[in-house]
Amino acid sequence: MKFILLALILMFIAAIYSIIESRIFLVTRRKDFGGNVKILHISDCHKRNNPDFNKRISAVAEREKPDIILITGDFVSRTETDFKPSEELLKRLCAISPVYMCMGNHEQSFINDNQCEFLDAVERTNAKMLINSGEYAEIKGRRFYICGVMQNYSVYKKGDSYKNLDDFTISEMKELIGESPKEKVLLLAHNPLFAEVYAEWGADYTFSGHIHGGIVRLFGIGILSPERKFFPKYSKGIYDISGKKLLVSAGLGKLRLFNPPEIVVYRI
Repeated sequence: MKFILLALILMFIAAIYSIIESRIFLVTRRKDFGGNVKILHISDCHKRNNPDFNKRISAVAEREKPDIILITGDFVSRTETDFKPSEELLKRLCAISPVYMCMGNHEQSFINDNQCEFLDAVERTNAKMLINSGEYAEIKGRRFYICGVMQNYSVYKKGDSYKNLDDFTISEMKELIGESPKEKVLLLAHNPLFAEVYAEWGADYTFSGHIHGGIVRLFGIGILSPERKFFPKYSKGIYDISGKKLLVSAGLGKLRLFNPPEIVVYRI
């Protein structure tokens, strides 16, 4: 009986802590790669695009003064229908620095005309949504190719099932986005689980989210992915893959435990 009571108390404390933790966010300076280009990485906002929270995000961007801002998907949740707060946030961010975005699985799985309405909202800002496309950018006297990839939704879910999900191959990557250019490549890819493909394709820096840091983190290890898989290989942080870098943000949205929401700053 005492053990059950203790377990219930600990569960209650963990639940309260999780709620408190989800209402804050950290500005993480994860690593300096020795360059002069400053990047602000935002991911997985989901339903946190309310006026108060958006002011906090834009205040961080104003304080950090990044050269570019990258948003790696799930900027909104699939059930949302009002995109005015998201549009206003994008306008604020675009007034600070160029903003590049890619689609997440939630933007892919909108119902009715909500996806079109969301993309229309993005288009009314200066943010650039990169859907299997890219463009060259001159930043601090350096030339980059910034691109975004979007796989089939079947890599995330099939019907109501998370079993037997589709893989993503290098040939599919090339078919969607072409050959990798000679310039330094910044790739926006919501799903980090295909990191080896991105590296083989030639992405020097891949920016991802999706895993929410593993939702619960214990001893620095992410426990669960959105696909209901335990211990996802890439959950949060920087990973070196054959000399290429995968940079995974824990994101800002969704409930979590021992895994505070974050905006990440890099210099490359």
